[in-house]
Amino acid sequence: MARRSHLDPSAVELTGGPVGVLLIHGFTGAPTEMRRLGDYLHRRGMTVAAPLLPGHGAAVEEMNRRRWQEWTDCVEQALAGLRSRCTQLFVGGLSMGSLLALHLASQNPDLRGVMLYSPALKVADRRLALAPAAKYLVHSLPKGAKADGDLTDPAAKEHLWSYEEIPVAAAAELLSLRRAVQRRLPLVTCPLLIVHSTHDAAIRSDSAQAVYDGVGTPRAGKTLLTLHNSGHNLLVDSEWEFVAEQTARFIFAHLA
Repeated sequence: MARRSHLDPSAVELTGGPVGVLLIHGFTGAPTEMRRLGDYLHRRGMTVAAPLLPGHGAAVEEMNRRRWQEWTDCVEQALAGLRSRCTQLFVGGLSMGSLLALHLASQNPDLRGVMLYSPALKVADRRLALAPAAKYLVHSLPKGAKADGDLTDPAAKEHLWSYEEIPVAAAAELLSLRRAVQRRLPLVTCPLLIVHSTHDAAIRSDSAQAVYDGVGTPRAGKTLLTLHNSGHNLLVDSEWEFVAEQTARFIFAHLA
């Protein structure tokens, strides 16, 4: 079952000019959560691609069969598709999508910039650490009625397609991805915009700072932006348009 099942979780392709932006959604989510930002950037002449990650947009059972390398392969292929059409490339990711964006940045030093929204390097849910063992005992865990409860805009949830449950085997893969990305942080040297909110209940309060401190990007090339009126999914919440504006400014500032 999915929340807001009336939404279409399919990949998004918006053809524009020579500046390409790859947008990567979060764990159990779909490209719908990247659509507001994608439309904003497209209206400013950019080509936007937001792929649907393997196992997402279908059923929890399907997601539990996937490995984290399939997610990295998916975004690498999507980036290659943009590269064939665009001359300058940027990548943005939300939550788990930010980990995938960092993984891409560690392998593609030619990226003009990377935008990280609510980076999930340190998560608040302690159950994630138990997932590698728990996956042999339980298939999924309910998210509960309080899921997305940190959002400050009551209408924000209407932009979110996601599973009702947490796929436990997939959560173990998320943990493996996080560990792999943490080891590769020093390889990330491109300009970074890191956006997080003090109201975020899904990641630890020091998660964004840990990314800022861990990457190889020089201090002058990285910006940490802190919000105070948004939940974890800040791309659909009360301050989404401000985030989109800052994203566009970051991109235009780092064009060759």
